[in-house]
Amino acid sequence: MKVAIVGAGWAGCAAALQAAQDGHQVTLIEAARDPGGRARTLTVTRADGRTLELDNGQHILIGAYAECLRLMRLVGVDPQVALHREPLALTFPDGSGLALPDLAPPWDALTGIARARGWSWREKLALLSRAARWRMLGFRCAPGTTVARLCAGLPRRLADEFIAPLCVSALNTPPETASGQVFLTVLRDSLFAGRGGSHLLLPRVPLGALLPEPALHWLARHGHAVRLGSRVRRLAMHEGRWQVDDEPFDAVLLACTSTEAARLVREADVPALPRAPLQAWASAADPLDFGAIATVYAEQPGASAPLLARAMLALRATATRPAQFVFDRARLGGPAGVLAFVVSAFAGERDALSDQVLQQAREQLGLRALQPLQTVVEKRAAFICAPALARPPRTIAPGLQACGDYVAGPWPATLEGAVRHGLAAVQNLAP
Repeated sequence: MKVAIVGAGWAGCAAALQAAQDGHQVTLIEAARDPGGRARTLTVTRADGRTLELDNGQHILIGAYAECLRLMRLVGVDPQVALHREPLALTFPDGSGLALPDLAPPWDALTGIARARGWSWREKLALLSRAARWRMLGFRCAPGTTVARLCAGLPRRLADEFIAPLCVSALNTPPETASGQVFLTVLRDSLFAGRGGSHLLLPRVPLGALLPEPALHWLARHGHAVRLGSRVRRLAMHEGRWQVDDEPFDAVLLACTSTEAARLVREADVPALPRAPLQAWASAADPLDFGAIATVYAEQPGASAPLLARAMLALRATATRPAQFVFDRARLGGPAGVLAFVVSAFAGERDALSDQVLQQAREQLGLRALQPLQTVVEKRAAFICAPALARPPRTIAPGLQACGDYVAGPWPATLEGAVRHGLAAVQNLAP
């Protein structure tokens, strides 16, 4: 089949690679000049004039991201080289918090909770008891349950220092409004996915070099078309074939944003198809709410060694000290002195963000010489993962599918979720 894939983010790249492997002829079309979508590479200029490749947001992968890792290997990326792997740890600068040992589940979680520093035995037993209950129930809960309700009754320290950071990092949604069912799915697929499934995989290379850029090179080498800086204007159907800006295709996969997909579907010229299902799909995709993720990059001039004890530390976040995590780029193959502070579910003022984070670094990390380097706010980083959220289906019409991370499925807006939706769309192509 001749297949058009609109969007070269992680979902689009995954779909293109799988379609090519399945023997289809692929045309990958991307409006931006660089691939990667919301997980892409940026170039910033340091105070001394040197340039530095960073990301539009500091991302975390985990060991359970099997499809991401498989596609990286396919396009020639060695995950052991490109990713820093370590057991899951949500530890704070003072050493308190949870750090799992490298054991098979559930022994890693049991041992990690038992050894958690700063937690009382009452708090440890409360978390173990709740986790056992979730597992006994098959990691299922009522559709309208929020994470806050799911975790009601847990000691406040656990709610603030374990549940909340885990929830906002995985779902980009505060516990009070986040889906309990999706949260349980994340726990099941990470903590109980087999040995190494919960491991943190932190990129040592820019995000673009992990998958999107090598994927485009792979496609080009294998004779497939890649068009960057080319926005699709219209979809149409003529004599039973889909047309993308008047070029005919047997199938079209929309791996662009939900807003752009809704526009293309709503305005599609398809006289042979009933309009009602198309309009219903667009009406389901268009109103999805999205939340922002902010990353504040800062540097300490003259630093010659890592500034943090670990590659990643948790921070105690408040309204005016908003970062939940900090990453030391020197421990991830980057230059010494550069830190990345991540603010998930960001809803504050951009102008005040850098000053607030630098003050947080002074108070919680004891770093007083940090200077701002770059602040990146990805306004539509991830859909708001609310309970019982009605997400649009993957299939829109015969030969037309959507495969962004926002379509109906069990996963939140993660890189693995995007990749799996892209692969599933290709599996649904008619023979």
